[in-house]
Amino acid sequence: MKIVYLDCFSGIAGDMALAALVDAGADKDYIEQELAKLQLDPYTLHWYRVNKRGVSALKLDVLPDETHPPEHHRHYSGIVELIVRAELSERATALALAIFEKIAVAEAKIHDVSIDRVHFHEVGAVDSIVDVVGVALAVDSLEADKIICSPVPLGSGTIRIDHGLYPVPAPATLEMMRGIPVAESRVRLELTTPTGAGIVSGIVSGFHMSLPSMIVDNVGYGAGTRELADQPNVLRVVVGHTEPYLDKWHTHHELHHVEHTQEHAHHHKGHGHEHPHDHDHEHYHDHEHDQEHENEHPQPQHCGRHCGHSQGLEHSHDHGHGHEHGHPHGHGHPHAHPGSDRFTLIT
Repeated sequence: MKIVYLDCFSGIAGDMALAALVDAGADKDYIEQELAKLQLDPYTLHWYRVNKRGVSALKLDVLPDETHPPEHHRHYSGIVELIVRAELSERATALALAIFEKIAVAEAKIHDVSIDRVHFHEVGAVDSIVDVVGVALAVDSLEADKIICSPVPLGSGTIRIDHGLYPVPAPATLEMMRGIPVAESRVRLELTTPTGAGIVSGIVSGFHMSLPSMIVDNVGYGAGTRELADQPNVLRVVVGHTEPYLDKWHTHHELHHVEHTQEHAHHHKGHGHEHPHDHDHEHYHDHEHDQEHENEHPQPQHCGRHCGHSQGLEHSHDHGHGHEHGHPHGHGHPHAHPGSDRFTLIT
């Protein structure tokens, strides 16, 4: 099973996510080829490396054509039509629509309008559409089975947008983070944008305080625009996989231990005296459970036609069992669950 882990220690934005996924191995040529199918105003993708507080990261700029002013405002229904008409792969289409739907539902609630009347400002611009659809294509090219995320820092302070001076996190951003673990942040800047929040709430299936159990294949870094005072402004993406043969190794190890114990007992059988034996054995078992949970949150009816997106949950339990012969031992299973049935936070 292939896993993509979003390590959002400096928040997440659309351009950071797309750049980090490409830096971690997503097919850039495939992404650019498929993005060209979108009927958007002319633009250019500029990929280059930067250094953020000592970390080399990939930076992406979506540059509009200066001779053709881009359209900044679009309705949600228009963006859905734009994506569907592009005839991308089924999975990329579903992921992109899932992200935009989360943003649209949040905006509809904040502005008290129906979802069909949601009018995107910053998120409706060419760069935001490219970021969202590009992330969907990147995940598709990586053939990821699960997308897992760290708790998300949102930032603080204020930000000026089309509607005026707003608090950070922006209202739509915070609305999308309901039921999702957030991390404390003292940075007086916006760390997680509405597009970043849409990515997390739309396509992430579970949350881990640290890296989940997996074999690491690739690591990528996507740079944000601002410079932060005390930390690199980057998103780290870790791509890895689980190895089914590890379970066989554990089985072989345990069988070998049983055979060794039997040999030891046979060697001492028949002696007229006793030898004291004090054996300490430690066994470590990794158990991973995949299970699907129904999302109890109501979804707009049109999503069922386009999205086909289900929320998967991953539960990973690490059990350390130490015991001495002749003594009882217990098993402790600590679990931490956030206040939502959609996700599981595993420490």
